[in-house]
Amino acid sequence: MTSDIQKFEDPGLPEHVHRKADHDENAAKAAEKKVAILFVISALGTLLLIGSYYFVKSTTFIFLPIMGDTNAQQLGIGAGLGIALLFIGLGAIQWARTLMPDTEVVAERHEFRSEDKDREDFVATVKERAGAAGLGRRSLIKRSLGLAVGLVGLSPLVLLRDLGPLPRKYLSTTDWKSGTRLVLDPSGRPIKPEDLEVGAVAQVLPELPAGTERTLENIGKDAVLLIRIRPEEFNLDAERLSWTHEGIIAFSKICSHMGCAVALYEQQTKHLLCPCHQSTFDVTRAAKVIFGPAARPLPQLAITVDSEGYLVAKQGFTEPIGPSFWERSS
Repeated sequence: MTSDIQKFEDPGLPEHVHRKADHDENAAKAAEKKVAILFVISALGTLLLIGSYYFVKSTTFIFLPIMGDTNAQQLGIGAGLGIALLFIGLGAIQWARTLMPDTEVVAERHEFRSEDKDREDFVATVKERAGAAGLGRRSLIKRSLGLAVGLVGLSPLVLLRDLGPLPRKYLSTTDWKSGTRLVLDPSGRPIKPEDLEVGAVAQVLPELPAGTERTLENIGKDAVLLIRIRPEEFNLDAERLSWTHEGIIAFSKICSHMGCAVALYEQQTKHLLCPCHQSTFDVTRAAKVIFGPAARPLPQLAITVDSEGYLVAKQGFTEPIGPSFWERSS
């Protein structure tokens, strides 16, 4: 009976074909220049990122009226970062394919931890192969790679700027100062004591000089809650009581726990509540924390009235508003 099974001989590995750059110095130099060009393009991509971040904000560019400043800036940043990373990768691939050692090596299986002699031999081999890879003698590649990697490493430092200023610098300053009128949000109308009934709550902002634009971040920092209760219901020391006017007391609206907006007032108990984490503040005791994770009272704004009878700030906040942070000393 004849077997249908056919026997095949192992043809073995095909004969290794050496690259032109392995034996032709001119070809090696040409390959080195190609790798360097790719790394330089990567560096240009990083410069595009940095330039877009700092300078693409003017409508002098033709495409900006169509795209808008923000979209064009984001396009430049994204394209620059993409080019920077892509061409570092392409340069490394081209380097490996054309210039790095092109030999076939079989690594035998061994124990998880090599013997000390093997480990010493490994270190020696790494140093030897690093030299064979051309880092020592191919200075053009070394310099261009250093340029590309060095510049792309700056990208996170540039983009970290968008995280904003440090808390103390940002939260220690508001638009409240002595004599600043309290205006209703969003109408911008100055407010007098008689505009608030007992039990009423109003959100106010500082009146800004004519022509000054109010930004969203300043609205967040400057927002203040006005609450009116009967003066005899206060349980305050003499200084804090002098910061009130005819039963009207003012607190920052930003929760001292995590910076949420304190927006709920319980008229019967005279309590302010933060809806995010249920921190509760007692209005009659200068917004003392009586429940929840907040570690300190809401900052109080000292108020009085001006010569025309409008409510004004006696002074700015005497402490940083907003949540606790690592720069705080209290």
